[in-house]
Amino acid sequence: MTEQHTQKRIDENWQFVKQQVRETALSCERDPDSVRIIGVSKYVDEELTRALTLAGCRELGESRPQLMWQKSLAMQDVEPLLWHMIGHLQRNKVRRSLHCKPMIHSVDSERLLSAISDEALLQGVCIDVLLEVNISGDEAKTGFLPDALEPVLVSNNDPGIAIRGLMAMAGWGTDASTARSQFERTRELRDRLQRSTGRYLPELSMGMSGDFQEAILAGATMVRIGSTLFDGVIKRT
Repeated sequence: MTEQHTQKRIDENWQFVKQQVRETALSCERDPDSVRIIGVSKYVDEELTRALTLAGCRELGESRPQLMWQKSLAMQDVEPLLWHMIGHLQRNKVRRSLHCKPMIHSVDSERLLSAISDEALLQGVCIDVLLEVNISGDEAKTGFLPDALEPVLVSNNDPGIAIRGLMAMAGWGTDASTARSQFERTRELRDRLQRSTGRYLPELSMGMSGDFQEAILAGATMVRIGSTLFDGVIKRT
């Protein structure tokens, strides 16, 4: 596939996803602009990541910190560009990750919260974070259990970070109905936490290529789309 054909296919994929997001939002009487598309570029190399930005996607999600470091350095010429850390982040990788000024979706422990806060203060930045909740209860998944979130929100006043909401993934192998139910429970949990703690938690990062429509119907403000955006052109790194 030539570079021109690759770009054309990614342009078409981007427009398709945008239209799907728009139609789903309108179907539940939501403003389509209330849902942000995070293009998950973890599957692809810098060339295809750039092609996605040329198509119009300017918010990119990475699961591996090292790839986010490499791509953010190589793509400094692409503006505006916002990075999202959506995979597990080890504390020893926080320092280099914060140089990218990402929103961190995958905060799954108080120790990681503290590490991000400490490093953000040293770098003189404020980092937006989401608390990852294990809404499905799968033992193999990371994240806070739902009952553990209120104490974290009540006790956390760390400078250098702003807790902006929750992130969740549907359980492995769930069908559309079950995924939507889990996403709805995440939204209901967020709403309860706002009432009980007085914290403003506007963001819900929920839904991926296979279930983002269910997530939007349940109230997602960010959907993390990867394979659908690179359908037909994917080059795994």
